[in-house]
Amino acid sequence: MDKKNALRAGALASGTTLMMLLMSSPALADMRDDGDDPGPGLSVIDTLGLYVVAPIVLFLVIAGLVMVGDKSRKQHKQG
Repeated sequence: MDKKNALRAGALASGTTLMMLLMSSPALADMRDDGDDPGPGLSVIDTLGLYVVAPIVLFLVIAGLVMVGDKSRKQHKQG
């Protein structure tokens, strides 16, 4: 019974994905809309900084704050 439910869920998920792909129209990126005013593109350094370095730094800051909070909580329990 478990295998049958898994097969049914997989068929439903793949069918839904296929229908969404078939019904979606392609993005017409070469046609500009009225009032469209894109800014200058990002350089390679800007892109790497925004999408690679910034999330890593943010993760390290949050992890550091969690570790500091955990250490201070352990010291309060011991003392």
